[in-house]
Amino acid sequence: MLVFGDATVDPGNNNRLQTAAKANFLPYGVSFYGGKPTGRFSNGRLVTDILAGKLGIGRSIPGFHDPKLKPGQLMTGVSFASAGSGYDDATAKRSNVLSFSNQIQYLLRYKRKLKSLAGPRRAEQLVRKATFFISAGTTDLLFHYLPSNQSAQDSQLHYEDQLIAHVANYTQVMRKLGGRRFIFVGLPPIGCLPIVRTLLGTGPDKCHGNTNLLAASFNKKLLKLVQILKNEPDTRAAFIDVYTIITKATTDPNNFGLTETSRGRCGTGTIEVGQTCRGRKTCTDPSKYLYRDAVHQTERMNQIITDDAIMNSIGEIYI
Repeated sequence: MLVFGDATVDPGNNNRLQTAAKANFLPYGVSFYGGKPTGRFSNGRLVTDILAGKLGIGRSIPGFHDPKLKPGQLMTGVSFASAGSGYDDATAKRSNVLSFSNQIQYLLRYKRKLKSLAGPRRAEQLVRKATFFISAGTTDLLFHYLPSNQSAQDSQLHYEDQLIAHVANYTQVMRKLGGRRFIFVGLPPIGCLPIVRTLLGTGPDKCHGNTNLLAASFNKKLLKLVQILKNEPDTRAAFIDVYTIITKATTDPNNFGLTETSRGRCGTGTIEVGQTCRGRKTCTDPSKYLYRDAVHQTERMNQIITDDAIMNSIGEIYI
């Protein structure tokens, strides 16, 4: 599995960077193996870690920039993702993190390392059989676009189109580099994020409708791109609809074993994320929470997303 994107799939690649977009400190990671923070923006595993376990790849997907990365792990997959990144390279620049273009460049470096380890032929086979897992876009809309363009509907749609064009270009580059199996993760209901409820003034009991519409619009365009990609020769592609499953969990938490879906489990749960969560008090049972902080999901929600994806969308690319 080769992973690209933002904090939703970054296992700690930002730890070595001079950026505030880090999670390599408590209370992050308390539910991960060993109970230690790794840089993952969750209390435990990410969707990619859980999926790797389900597929028999390993118990987690390590970061390509992990100083403890073992040569053998290159054979099973790595993540190039960087928290604070997005499909728009300008988004990453704001936080001094790895842009999507940077991540593609590291894919090239990965392939060189893989060839030296396994030989050219075996390396190409591994890449062609790998799952290219892509999860980004929330940071683009949440931190780069929405603060300055909330009311410009035409600009919103134009920016979405730009992002989709970036996704299409990156995907074609990945195909040229050997990618044949792709999973794209859609945007969540961004208007339901605790930080959005707080900053846009809806309060803890109501999602911000217009922001959710923006995310839903983007997802329709991304799904259309996935359908086009499916028609490419020798290519398989799937779309994970996190918007729907998170909306269901938000409106009917009891059905998913959750009790809190409007606040994170760090500090007040309304605005804290990353550095502002450092050392803050947390709840005693994260499995009852949808959000780890004011933006990112708990391991429990990541499990729900993964199980739903396996059942409803991604199974077809492994047939």
